[in-house]
Amino acid sequence: MTEAVRARAFWTVAAGRGELRDEPLAEPGPGEVRVRALRSGISRGTESLVFLGRVPDGQRAAMRCPFQAGDFPGPVKYGYASVGVVEAGAADLLGRRVFCLHPHQDRYVVPTAAVVPLPEAVSDARGVLAANMETAVNGLWDAAPRAGDRISVVGAGVVGSLVAALAARMPGARVELIDPDPRRAPLAARLGCAFASPADATPDADLVVHASGHPAGLATALGLAGFEATVLELSWYGDRAVSLPLGEAFHSKRLQLRSSQVGAVATAQRARWTHLRRMTLALELLEDPVFDALLTGESPFASLPATLARLAASPDGALCHVVSYP
Repeated sequence: MTEAVRARAFWTVAAGRGELRDEPLAEPGPGEVRVRALRSGISRGTESLVFLGRVPDGQRAAMRCPFQAGDFPGPVKYGYASVGVVEAGAADLLGRRVFCLHPHQDRYVVPTAAVVPLPEAVSDARGVLAANMETAVNGLWDAAPRAGDRISVVGAGVVGSLVAALAARMPGARVELIDPDPRRAPLAARLGCAFASPADATPDADLVVHASGHPAGLATALGLAGFEATVLELSWYGDRAVSLPLGEAFHSKRLQLRSSQVGAVATAQRARWTHLRRMTLALELLEDPVFDALLTGESPFASLPATLARLAASPDGALCHVVSYP
């Protein structure tokens, strides 16, 4: 008899505590593949909120990720940035590297339609940025920047940096990446952007994208917006209440505050773009090796419970942390 394949997965079992659990893995059936993980990425903002048990009751259904097991606040198996190699299932995918929106797990079986082949030019580690790149693409679709715009991006985390890098490729655009951490200045330069602290940021922007995850950053974004500008909110605050200075120049400037979330394709593109087409674009954009600058650490899967606890408590400048699998 063939020995049954087993898998190990990371679970948040209580607020601030995670563990690796063994589980049986069924053989792939028709229309399914089995993937052996090579790398996964920690989406630090969202995953920290999940790890700390801070998903609001009213958002538990909306915040479910593909292939999640369990429910908030826990025990829950969560994550959505896995790169692996297909080792069983569809013949045309055998041996190919793929991206999947799957939690941290060393092997998993999913529908064939849930995996997207990685371009040859995209490394295993850079491939884990695909979900964040997809968020950045969708955010820019919602923001609708124009050639020549003065664009401020508040928050030089992974998503904010990706948005800034993509916006800087627009003809004539002047993009300023804004963050209180001066260590982000070299990153901004590599991505083709200017850099400023919140106190020194250039005012009167045509478009402001906020991605810092902090209410103070959104207040900064509102203050930088020019007359009738759009402020696009990409952060998610979990169960935190956010107070905004809407009594200052918000009305006289006729500002527009909009939200963007990757779960739905942006309205302007929705009639023609599927989630698969959007993800394929995200992976193609990651062929540029400049995005390796967003990979700021790597650790083995076996230490993931301690790694996520550390990143949730004290990120200390971390951007995308990569998890490697044996």
